[in-house]
Amino acid sequence: MTPLRLIPLAAALAAALGALPARAQSLLELYDAARAYDAAFQSARAQYDASAARAEQARAGLLPQAGLSAAATRTDLTSSTAAGTIDRGFTTQNPTLSASQPLYRPGNLAAWEQAKRQVDVAQAQLTTAGQDLILRVSQAYFDVLAAQDTLAFVRAQKQAVSEQLASARRNFEVGTATITDTREAQARFDLVSAQEIQAENDLRVRRLALETITGRTGAQPLALAVPLALPTPEPADPDAWVTQAEQASPSILQARRNVEIAELETERARAGHKPTVDLVASYGVQRNIGGTAVTPVTSRATASTVGVQFNLPLFAGFSTQNRIRETLSLEERARADLEATRRNVAQQTRTAYLNLVSGNGQVKALEAAEASSQLALDANRLGYQVGVRINIDVLNAQSQLFQTKRDLAQARYNLLLGQLRLRQANGTLTADDLTRLNALLASGR
Repeated sequence: MTPLRLIPLAAALAAALGALPARAQSLLELYDAARAYDAAFQSARAQYDASAARAEQARAGLLPQAGLSAAATRTDLTSSTAAGTIDRGFTTQNPTLSASQPLYRPGNLAAWEQAKRQVDVAQAQLTTAGQDLILRVSQAYFDVLAAQDTLAFVRAQKQAVSEQLASARRNFEVGTATITDTREAQARFDLVSAQEIQAENDLRVRRLALETITGRTGAQPLALAVPLALPTPEPADPDAWVTQAEQASPSILQARRNVEIAELETERARAGHKPTVDLVASYGVQRNIGGTAVTPVTSRATASTVGVQFNLPLFAGFSTQNRIRETLSLEERARADLEATRRNVAQQTRTAYLNLVSGNGQVKALEAAEASSQLALDANRLGYQVGVRINIDVLNAQSQLFQTKRDLAQARYNLLLGQLRLRQANGTLTADDLTRLNALLASGR
């Protein structure tokens, strides 16, 4: 009977724990979850592993090769002579072990060098995917926070408009205001109600996007700490950021490696005119059980060979010459792609830097606008009370204040994301940047 008495208590405890709010997650927590869950990042990691294995395949062209072969045949022989017909059978067994070691194969050596550079390309692609994941997680994270702020501002505005509507109705009832004030307040209340519905749906959509990246159902991001100390770009020189990109950008590294791969492809093509030299060896045993076609005596023979094999191509129908022309053109294309990548990275880096500087100025301007809008609202409320302002003036001032608050919150998030975009543009974005950004969040509960 005692366990049965504990069932209601356990159910009540479970319900109480279920009613507790979920613990909010930091940006680093959700990023770690995304690294283990995001399909695009997992695909890039698998591609890198495949490229590393492919490089080892190319290395096999420089390593010894060994093989074992064996054959067994049964022969039934009928011999007819003046003395009569003789029927007999014999079995031949012939196992052979052979091995070879390339001594001079320029084509295989170029292929091995290509494979190593292709691993570097895959590493650059993995780095790019990792940086993209950092930005996507951060974007989704701050999108949820921005949607939460928008919903909170809309609800606060709805409450303010509701109070203004109630005031207009009271003034109309006592005859100190016209029905126009009431209708204007009602129209604004209905508009804000529609905005609230839209904000609620937008928040659901933003949370779904964050869950899709991180795999965390019901993810709840931590809000920014208040007051917020927004970082500024260091160094404060766009040319310095562009200079960093030359060595750090995975896009430039990938394009540079593609040039080297194209040059090595030309070396492989030229190897079509060059000889190859291999060290070869073999060891074979031949057992004749029951004799041979010549003698009926069982015998066993062994053969060991060691030598150098030389091969020189003389003419291949001009395919080698045309292959060299093709690879030289591909070299030029790879160099042009490298220059285009450098220019694009420089342009994107400078654009990201200018956007960051502009965003910083925008935040400061919106902070001033928020203070001014609050003063304007206070003045309009006071003017409405003494009769020098009308109801629509107060409603417009409220709308301007809450719109400014929304714009300011969004501008702050954009400024933080701008820091990451600048580092992504020049290729220096790492998880350490998320650590610094994570320090700006409020502590979880």
